[in-house]
Amino acid sequence: MDSGTIKDAIHTISSSLEIPAIIILILAVVVTLFQLGGVIVEYFVERRGKRPDVPRVLEDIAGKAPEEMADILKAGRFQGRQEDLFLRLLRSTAGVGEERKLLAIQLLSQEEARLNRRIAITDIIARIGPMFGLMATLIPLGPGLIALGRGDTHALADSLLTAFDATVAGLAAAGVAFIISKVRKRWYQADLATVETILEGVVL
Repeated sequence: MDSGTIKDAIHTISSSLEIPAIIILILAVVVTLFQLGGVIVEYFVERRGKRPDVPRVLEDIAGKAPEEMADILKAGRFQGRQEDLFLRLLRSTAGVGEERKLLAIQLLSQEEARLNRRIAITDIIARIGPMFGLMATLIPLGPGLIALGRGDTHALADSLLTAFDATVAGLAAAGVAFIISKVRKRWYQADLATVETILEGVVL
């Protein structure tokens, strides 16, 4: 196999990746916009005005019966998902002691996994956005340079436009996704700390 054949094979592979890279960029932008809307809705629907006084709640539920704990937690201004976790533990058939502690650990692990899945989407976009943006930028430049050598400035302009658009799309999607991930990580770390503290208070 001579060098010309190898170069042709590489060129064929590179050219065939242009459309998939652009499609992935478009999907990344769409998903990022969807996630941006989701984080805005999450703030106004789930978080706005939901700032429970955790130390006071712990004091109020100390030594109370499960039914009394449930009433206190319902009035504690917790998020709906958090309240459901607490009530699941209180209404479970698990007895006191190790069995209930294991259930509390399982509920906390499930909540942590759920929150990590939500963050994973924007984490992935923040990583792959620049990569596919660069890929979709470099691939059209080859034909553009060939067109420049032939004096075809129109083809060169089209190639450069595609390249620049791909760069902007990739960076924009990655940047917004990165910010969304940072915001949600800060939220969810606080959420998990709250959930863990209240679950321990319920178990004790």
